[in-house]
Amino acid sequence: MTKRVAAIDCGTNSIRLLIADLHPRGGRAVDVVREMRIVRLGEGVDATGRLAPAALERTFAACLEYQDLIERNSGGTPIPLRFVATSATRDAENRQEFVDGVKGILGVVPYVATGDEEARYSFTGATAELPHDRHEAPYLVLDIGGGSTEFVLGDGERGVIAARSVDMGCVRMYERHLRSAGAASEAQVKSARADIEKLIDLAAETVPLDEARTLVGLAGTVTTLGAIALDLDEYDSERIHLSHLPLGQVRAITERLLGMTPEQRKAIPVMHPGRADVIGAGALVLSAVMERMAPSLAVPEVVVSERDILDGIAASIA
Repeated sequence: MTKRVAAIDCGTNSIRLLIADLHPRGGRAVDVVREMRIVRLGEGVDATGRLAPAALERTFAACLEYQDLIERNSGGTPIPLRFVATSATRDAENRQEFVDGVKGILGVVPYVATGDEEARYSFTGATAELPHDRHEAPYLVLDIGGGSTEFVLGDGERGVIAARSVDMGCVRMYERHLRSAGAASEAQVKSARADIEKLIDLAAETVPLDEARTLVGLAGTVTTLGAIALDLDEYDSERIHLSHLPLGQVRAITERLLGMTPEQRKAIPVMHPGRADVIGAGALVLSAVMERMAPSLAVPEVVVSERDILDGIAASIA
């Protein structure tokens, strides 16, 4: 018998809801509802250390929408909900305001995950549908979020072998180095790239990147790049899921995005308007990680996964 559950992943840039029918023993799930809102909860946190009032307001508005969706899909019976908050709330001095607001709307206390916990959720979600006979282990799961990026090395037998979360998300890199109404300058890109390289070094102190044979990428930056690579007229998660992006193509898309203004990026058919300003920073992170790992990978590419930390949170309820 399946069990209906609800999971919410609240990150630095987006808040997402999954309502799924879960097979309790295997943790396999069938989607009922999957929604995403760009709320930019972490806007300015890197500089101020606090969640901005407007960011909290946007997030609570999304929570109200999600509460309505959960009620309408509960079948008249309360369903278990797990709400996991990530990088932005870990860093904020006033995170109790966020906790109180979420509890008042959804009736649950948001769990602020550690970086290592984020990593385990991400690995579980990202590898659940990976065809293991066609992808060589160990796998390096790369979860590029708004405030942080998780590096998780593992395989099908041992699960997570090593994991590290570093402050290298697309919003954080954009706010530090690439904030501009125009295209990124050469100096901005150079500054961002130097910061990213140092943070990859930090991740490599814990996670042996050169042991990975397959790179699996997830979250909005990677899936958007996958959609651009497929030249889609509209976002199609089924076509994007488990598609392959070679390093050369990632380099080319990254260069293209950094050379555009945010307004020009918004005109890309698959681009979510709330991602247009930060997508170049996220692409730069992906490109740099792939270049670092290319010599050890069986194929210098990233496998794009539409299954991620949100699916791992849902599976954990089982």
